[in-house]
Amino acid sequence: MKKRIMVVDDNPDVISSVKEGIAAIDKNYDIVGVESGEKCIQLLTENLIPDLILLDIMMPGMSGWKVYERLKEVDEWKNIPVVFLTARTDDSARRIGEFLGDDYVEKPFDVKELKDRIDRILKK
Repeated sequence: MKKRIMVVDDNPDVISSVKEGIAAIDKNYDIVGVESGEKCIQLLTENLIPDLILLDIMMPGMSGWKVYERLKEVDEWKNIPVVFLTARTDDSARRIGEFLGDDYVEKPFDVKELKDRIDRILKK
């Protein structure tokens, strides 16, 4: 059965890179691209629940930190694994992201390494 990954990033090129890169490696993933935190929450309320969320931190409107906070407030969403996928490379963001999320991946990223990390988290 295919695993659904939601990529939440305001940059459509990042969404496209993840979709195309993972599809080229493994056909067992259904990648859903979402260009804002607000749209992520909307899809979740419409019961489009992914197996894992790749979440950008720096987005206009609702930041990744705020999306994460909202995820943890809802019983049906709070156990969805979250991987922060971000251009933030500062130590404080990395420490917070590693503490809160299931993983923290900096952009630019290697698609094969990202897929391996996703596989590891979903096997837990």
